[in-house]
Amino acid sequence: QVQLVESGGGLVQPGGSLRLSCAASGFIFRIYTMGWYRQAPGKQRELVAGITSGGSPNYADSVKGRFTIARDNAKNTVDLQMNSLKPEDTAVYYCNTVGIKASWGQGTQVTVSS
Repeated sequence: QVQLVESGGGLVQPGGSLRLSCAASGFIFRIYTMGWYRQAPGKQRELVAGITSGGSPNYADSVKGRFTIARDNAKNTVDLQMNSLKPEDTAVYYCNTVGIKASWGQGTQVTVSS
């Protein structure tokens, strides 16, 4: 079955950095646009970054210039490098396909706080 396993979250101070990783299995990873999503308490899940099968990225305005998404189709992984983190980035971060969705993984908690 499809599995999505996120890792790399943690507690960081504003201005700090984290690198999130997502390991995917159970589907033909290389043909799907992949995305990183986040959900803060009391808010809907939102797409913050996506990357096409060919490696073209897109970002939500809120993270442009700060986050970088990348994928390795040979390893079935998609990473999110997060720099210049802000408290508003605090959320549980998830990876998934964009469009039709696999089952969500557990996500990884990112907390940005002084």
